[in-house]
Amino acid sequence: MTLRIALGWLIPLIFSIHTLADDIKLRPNHPDQYQVIDGDTLWSIAGEFLEKPTQWPMLWRANPQIRNPNLIYPGDVLGLTLQDGKPQISILNRGEILTRDQKLSPQIREYPIEQAIKLIPSNKIAQFLSSPKVVQAGELQAAPYIIDFAGEHLIVGAGDRIYVRSINDAANTQQYIVYRQGAPYISPETSEILGYEATYVADITLQTPGEIATLIVNKASGEIRIGDRVMPNMASPVVLNYFPRPPKTPVTGNIISVLNGVSQIGQYNIVVIDKGTANGLDVGHVLDIFQRGKVVHDKYSGEVNTSVVLPEESAGSLMVFRVFERVSYALVMQATQAIHVLDKVKTP
Repeated sequence: MTLRIALGWLIPLIFSIHTLADDIKLRPNHPDQYQVIDGDTLWSIAGEFLEKPTQWPMLWRANPQIRNPNLIYPGDVLGLTLQDGKPQISILNRGEILTRDQKLSPQIREYPIEQAIKLIPSNKIAQFLSSPKVVQAGELQAAPYIIDFAGEHLIVGAGDRIYVRSINDAANTQQYIVYRQGAPYISPETSEILGYEATYVADITLQTPGEIATLIVNKASGEIRIGDRVMPNMASPVVLNYFPRPPKTPVTGNIISVLNGVSQIGQYNIVVIDKGTANGLDVGHVLDIFQRGKVVHDKYSGEVNTSVVLPEESAGSLMVFRVFERVSYALVMQATQAIHVLDKVKTP
């Protein structure tokens, strides 16, 4: 609980350190007051007032009647006012809508910490924090592989045993993940393979190490096959509190894939971009999305086979939540137009 309370004021602090000193841009049709509802996030609320939700901490001002104003809950009423000619957002009231003649007075109320709204919809990315992953050429091929199933099973599932060749050193971990190599991630600019998707198949636990190791299946997302590869589950602590901010250096890249089997990219979809740690990206970095300019034929130019490229159009923004060397997973936070694979991403 102490950690979560601390993060309540730490998020705006880090936000304010990294946010660019651009002019604050309010939405033309922004409300003067907004009552928080269940399912809101700090990002979505910021979008009610601002054209750029990452500027939220530049508007936030502490309300002296609230001990920790950075934790907000469904039912809270937020207000946008001018302070010394500058806009500010603060909590006007806890849990009920204010009337014009209503006066505020000090009061004590208890709110469960777990009910405080989050910065982003963390449930949208939770399943992608450990799997799938991105591997380099030859990495899966060098990993141990399933050689057979115990017993006479043709198909195995939770509780069944499998044989893997070979896991001789069990000192690091007893928890492993079964992967299957997926599609390559290819740079649209150089046609270079940036990595391969390692598709999650199952969680397994080592029972007996050896040249032919025995493992037991804990859970599986689909059919486990002989030849599937096995890698240690070196999962790091799950981070669900993010600090959205622009990268420190300019980044220009492309959306090269969309995860979870969707064909249309919109708000809260997971996409893969062709930039990673090698390009200075880190968890929490925010990039703007631009529709790639269409190529159209100009039949009025007087020249034969003349084509022109139309300007790029702003289409939304995304936040990087998992970074590999040359690619990253990102959550589409805002979609103002249709977004497609091969659309551009840039530093705000």
